[in-house]
Amino acid sequence: MATYKVTVATGDMVEAGTNNSISITLVGSYGESRQTTVSFLFLPGKEKSLSVYCGQDLGPIVLIRLHKWRLFLEDAWFCKDVRVTAPNGTLYRFPCYQWLEGVTTVEVREGSGKKLVDDKLQILKEHRHRELAARQEAYRWKNFAQGWPRCLNVDSISELDSNIQFSRVRANNFTGFLIFQGASHFLSGFLLRRSSWNSLDEMRTIFSRTQGRDIGGCLLCCPLPFL
Repeated sequence: MATYKVTVATGDMVEAGTNNSISITLVGSYGESRQTTVSFLFLPGKEKSLSVYCGQDLGPIVLIRLHKWRLFLEDAWFCKDVRVTAPNGTLYRFPCYQWLEGVTTVEVREGSGKKLVDDKLQILKEHRHRELAARQEAYRWKNFAQGWPRCLNVDSISELDSNIQFSRVRANNFTGFLIFQGASHFLSGFLLRRSSWNSLDEMRTIFSRTQGRDIGGCLLCCPLPFL
């Protein structure tokens, strides 16, 4: 009996957690483990630890499979990374950093950089082939018009995989930052100012109250009236 210690980390974004079922399969050079449930609840920024029991030593762990199952409602999950400690103490890291949506299985290779010629195992060669085919399917190109640069062959951004899209979390953060900056400029009197600046010192006073922005950068971005 071989016991592997596994730690699964969820991203720290607000919507990164999930209440869907997540399980894992370890794949080594000598074989693979049975599918083992990790948890039914993941919170943003938190880790889950578990033990995976195998009838024999799997050898060096070359990749893992993360399985996501929908219990009732769909709840996407952002996996940060997975760490596996073998019975002999060897630590294997699997950086994931992607969203899992729907009922799906995602394969993640061990984190050390490898070239095509380094893939001695057939399972790694097949994984690289599947990954390449998936990328080619996701990034299809078309000519928008004669003489124009090529663009993605999609009619809407919604057709793209969520890991390619500008996420709702990033969009919300960006919008919130704009609102905060607008409110800061409004309270400082910058947005409603109709008169010229009296001096650079006055400008420095205004912008030091809006998170200490560099005055040179503001002059480049904002058309300001000068004496």
